[in-house]
Amino acid sequence: MRIVTRPDFDGIVCAVLLFEALEKDLSSKILWIEPGEIQGEKADIREGDILANLPWHPKSSLWFDHHVSNKPDQEFKGAFDIAPSAAGVVYEYYKALGKLTSRFDELVENTDMIDSADLTLDQVKTPENYPWVLLSMTIKNEGYKDIDYWNRLVSLLRTRPDEPPVQDPEVRRRCEGVIRENAEFTGHLKTHTRIHGQISVTDFRPLEVVPSGNRFLTYSLFPDTIASLKIRYKDKNKSQVLISIGRSIFNRNCRVNVGRLLARYGGGGHAGAGGCTLDAKGAQEKIDEILQVLMENQEG
Repeated sequence: MRIVTRPDFDGIVCAVLLFEALEKDLSSKILWIEPGEIQGEKADIREGDILANLPWHPKSSLWFDHHVSNKPDQEFKGAFDIAPSAAGVVYEYYKALGKLTSRFDELVENTDMIDSADLTLDQVKTPENYPWVLLSMTIKNEGYKDIDYWNRLVSLLRTRPDEPPVQDPEVRRRCEGVIRENAEFTGHLKTHTRIHGQISVTDFRPLEVVPSGNRFLTYSLFPDTIASLKIRYKDKNKSQVLISIGRSIFNRNCRVNVGRLLARYGGGGHAGAGGCTLDAKGAQEKIDEILQVLMENQEG
């Protein structure tokens, strides 16, 4: 049995909890994949795998998730709930079975806060003052180069789930990098963002190197907007375009269900945030359609 999860903070905490609950039944390996690999039928999912924070797969023996676009219409083993985090779904499931204890309460509470974007303006502007928030920002997927780091975090958080491991040398180095990145990212957002009605559209396609940084900064920089749309190429081949949409966490007047909207384009996510991948040929037409829905701000 393997854990199969997504390389974000929620996915890492899912792995922590699953290892604690099922260590005797698991092989040591975690398979880190993105949701699109399951949606595109490219993932190496095997009989007996335990999936968390990912779309359902028929070969999985257990499945845990919370994304509205993944709401199941088939029988499965595991748990699904429209909850703040997939880790919270895993936690409640195994606490009820007596396989997890309250020592993970703080870790799951912070995962709920971060994955549901229940953040204050100060947490967005100065994450360096909030260790759990800052830690979550060190987790990014740039061609699966950070697998050793993700596994390291799983090990560190299993040892001390009540304290962010920001004194670990590698974690500290990455936290310092995030602080520098966020300062630069503010300038990139101001340069490459245009406002359409109440929607901010950040288009990084003209850039050869796509900047990374705090995804919530957009909402503090453009407080009158109700949602953000970010566009960039997936890789240097420029054959695919990545789309990310988020409802503002401060101006909560967006009524569009983002996960359901992007499910129409082969993606998905939560009601408040999600993503999809488009073929570059014909992408602009679909982007225009998506933007129109956001501008109309209709429920659905």
